Amino acid sequence: MNYILTIAIVLQVLSALAIIVLVLLQHGKGADLGAAFGGGASGSLFGASGSANFLSRSTAVAATIFFCSTLALTVGAKHNRAPVSGGVLGTISETTAPAPEPIKAPVEKNSESPAQNQIPR
Repeated sequence: MNYILTIAIVLQVLSALAIIVLVLLQHGKGADLGAAFGGGASGSLFGASGSANFLSRSTAVAATIFFCSTLALTVGAKHNRAPVSGGVLGTISETTAPAPEPIKAPVEKNSESPAQNQIPR
């Protein structure tokens, strides 16, 4: 099962890099990186609109691979997870140290009446 997760991680990283490159190559509204490779030239390798179709289809394929590898990683991580022993609301194990006892403040004994020892509010 671990080799499947490794393959899924490699596919996810490669498809993410492919998406980044393909999006940067696409011809936008301004002069971007796609214009440097003949994005608007009619004599290019793919024709006038062929490069746009090729790049958009390649981006869609890379995005599909990315989403499928993400789902595979999610399912694989769910099945490979070790059982959790305790949590925030879990039970306290016996190996934990006991809580320290609270410190008690010393009490002064006065011979005065209790009414005089009260703190004014």
